[in-house]
Amino acid sequence: MEISRRLWLAALAAAAVACAGPSLAQGYPSKPIRIVVPYAAGGPADVMVRAIAQKLGDGWGQPFIVDNRPGANEIIAADLVAKSAPDGYTFLVASDGAYSLNQNLYPKIPYDPVRDFEPVAKLAVGNLMLVTRPDFPATNVKEFIDYVKQNPGKLNYGSIGAGGVNHLASAWFNNINGLQMEHVAFKGLPAAVQELMAGRIDAMFAVTGGVAPFIESNKVKALAVSGKSRQPAAPNVPTFAEVGYPTFDASYYFGVVAPKGTPPEIAERFARDMGKVINAPEFKTRYLQPLGFEAAGDTPAQFAAFLKGDRELGAQKVKVSGAKLD
Repeated sequence: MEISRRLWLAALAAAAVACAGPSLAQGYPSKPIRIVVPYAAGGPADVMVRAIAQKLGDGWGQPFIVDNRPGANEIIAADLVAKSAPDGYTFLVASDGAYSLNQNLYPKIPYDPVRDFEPVAKLAVGNLMLVTRPDFPATNVKEFIDYVKQNPGKLNYGSIGAGGVNHLASAWFNNINGLQMEHVAFKGLPAAVQELMAGRIDAMFAVTGGVAPFIESNKVKALAVSGKSRQPAAPNVPTFAEVGYPTFDASYYFGVVAPKGTPPEIAERFARDMGKVINAPEFKTRYLQPLGFEAAGDTPAQFAAFLKGDRELGAQKVKVSGAKLD
């Protein structure tokens, strides 16, 4: 009799647990959802996220509010989300800086990307383009490498700041090809591109959308672009794979995470619905392709696996670059 009673109680407890998930899903969302973005309003990533928020809000029956928290290399926004309630009403959209690089760049940051976040999905991938000053004596990547090797320490490359994605891409490219170039940091892409066009810096890895307008006018010379395929914004520029460097990757990404402990069914729903939005042809044409972005979209489990490998690679890139931030 005692055994039967225990079995009955266990079955009752299991039934209660099984009912908890559906009831949560049925009552969610009951208020606006906040998406924290570590960039200023009006920038490319912000515009993209706001378009996604609008579409998700229409489908979920509650508004998605974009909360811009720029500054400190994405640390301010990441820390805010890490300390938010894991109730499915707060998400963070950020780049690999927040998830894979900051922990290696700074001696200490106020959040832990593994301990404090629940991976949701990769949103989009941005590709970097290797460009040179217009009169650089190379017309392709191989000639570029050969020329730099012939002039060790005499050439330089620009970036928009130590530890940024284009700095790390250049440092990684130089490392694997045995190149010696001096790093020159600028406070933004426009300043770096102006110096490149003027011939005062020799080369840089730049976001496609930032340099594409200057390629056709021969104000900069484009040698190759990262990514699986050529970019619509610069269709005449080959990929690194096309020119014989299939394993080199100069890209960055935007991903979505939630506070640790966020119910998995909510993360899965966000990932699934966001994937539908960003992979719609109209969305890609309007919001992604002009910026050189490629739609991603995956499951929380797939994004978690990706992040593990990206953190390991990020540590290597930061070490090679020698970048350290306070």
